[in-house]
Amino acid sequence: MLSNANHRRRLTLAPLALACALLAACGSGSRPPAAPTPRLGPESIFQAPEQLQADPVGTLAQLRRLGVERVRVIVPWCSLAPDPLSTSRPGGIDLSDPAAYPAGAWGIYDTIVRYAQADGIGVDFTLTGPAPLWATDAGEPPGGPPGVWKPSPSAFGAFVHAIATRYGGAYKPAGYAQALPRVDFWAIWNEPNYGIDLAPQAVDQSRVEVSPMLYRGLLDAAWSALEQTGHGSDTILIGELAPRGVTVGDSPGNFSGMVPLRFLRALYCVNASYHPLTGIQASLRGCPSGGAGFQTAHPGLFHASGFADHPYPQGVPPTQVTQDEPDYADLAVINRLESTLDRLQATYGSRTRFPIYDTEFGYQTNPPEAITRAISPQLAAYYLNWSEYLHWLDPRIRSYDQYLLTDPPKGNFPTGLLFASGTPKATYYAYRMPLYLPVTSTGSGSALEIWGCVRPAHATQQQTGLAQRALIQFQSSQGGAFRTIATVPLTNPHGYFDIRETLPGSGAIRTSWSYPGGPAIYSRTVIVTLH
Repeated sequence: MLSNANHRRRLTLAPLALACALLAACGSGSRPPAAPTPRLGPESIFQAPEQLQADPVGTLAQLRRLGVERVRVIVPWCSLAPDPLSTSRPGGIDLSDPAAYPAGAWGIYDTIVRYAQADGIGVDFTLTGPAPLWATDAGEPPGGPPGVWKPSPSAFGAFVHAIATRYGGAYKPAGYAQALPRVDFWAIWNEPNYGIDLAPQAVDQSRVEVSPMLYRGLLDAAWSALEQTGHGSDTILIGELAPRGVTVGDSPGNFSGMVPLRFLRALYCVNASYHPLTGIQASLRGCPSGGAGFQTAHPGLFHASGFADHPYPQGVPPTQVTQDEPDYADLAVINRLESTLDRLQATYGSRTRFPIYDTEFGYQTNPPEAITRAISPQLAAYYLNWSEYLHWLDPRIRSYDQYLLTDPPKGNFPTGLLFASGTPKATYYAYRMPLYLPVTSTGSGSALEIWGCVRPAHATQQQTGLAQRALIQFQSSQGGAFRTIATVPLTNPHGYFDIRETLPGSGAIRTSWSYPGGPAIYSRTVIVTLH
């Protein structure tokens, strides 16, 4: 089944202008990726598109208080392009120059970048569609959203050149007293294996993949533009794949979703046995027969900083594998994604082992959405902490993402930490201070592993210069107050800790920490049983 992760951006029938507005709210080959550091744990990335659009300053301050380290900002091409509704390409302007774009359109991005820097929060710019109509191919069939049909790589490259120039650290727009801050973290296109983002996905009764070829061209153009503008040593992510797709009938067709590992094989021009495509099969997919010159022609596929995945579970435990779907890439089978990427590199003699970046993640909750895959906020809180523990265990995973701060007003894809009213869910507290015990029942006198994180601790230490500590607290099953049984120094740069502790009996465990001058805050509570 096609993941409903794309419901959060249901723009299929919207005019392009509305699509742009909604989405706006929402190196060369010599640079190998850095080696992963075991047990350092993932960096926290957060998406709050509507809130950033409406109140960037207040939202960034709220995210800083939550301990967020980086904010992911979707930058739709059409939100900045001149005359995005026109089918005629603007003449007489240099589209690689940021001054060629409407001055007012840059304002929200300028504000986010400036205030994020002031708050000590990194920025991830994901450059994506919809494209302006003048940069798409004619002949789009009915049924799909505007701005995604065969976008022009050369025009996209010009757009990337413009935005990379503006946020290169030295660009001072007219009327600005200072140059804009530099952005040094980029991702190329969002969910290119979904037809609502890039189309067509496949042709000839879905036997021939097309979207991987389109994405390859877009990536090549973006890679070149980032290199030309001095961003070649920045963090540049490729992929940004949705974790599922449709594998029955004439699917994915034009506008449905392609399973991610099939997309990857076609992207790297190999067959199911990981041999380079030859003859007509190569030609249909824009590939060189036998793979000759492929690595040199597409440096981004081999020398990007990492590979981004959106490993959403669908209302199930994070370790639950979907049966009979070998080409999925959700969290339960993230090892398949890693091994697939390694095999693709090895096919061309490359030793690159991409770090994996989780750049969208969350659980839909009921309330507010009464659908099968929506779970209670309390269960979602447990699953989120379990999921983050799994991220922490895998040394190749470099980030952990939370998709949405606040639920959409109509409850569409409600993965937020807050209800639409602003009331915190159980997931809010679980995100702020994760706590997970892999084993919750053991014999008396045996130590239990207690894993957790105090996410705001790193920002507090930066602000105050004071060492931070978490308190492990226990409440007996017989009742009474919580009492501190261990004090844990928070030396990990992301606020993680992992200890083993012998408990005094059956009862409940929680973590406590205090903001400077503020009251104590707590993690969720975990019940433990000794026998």
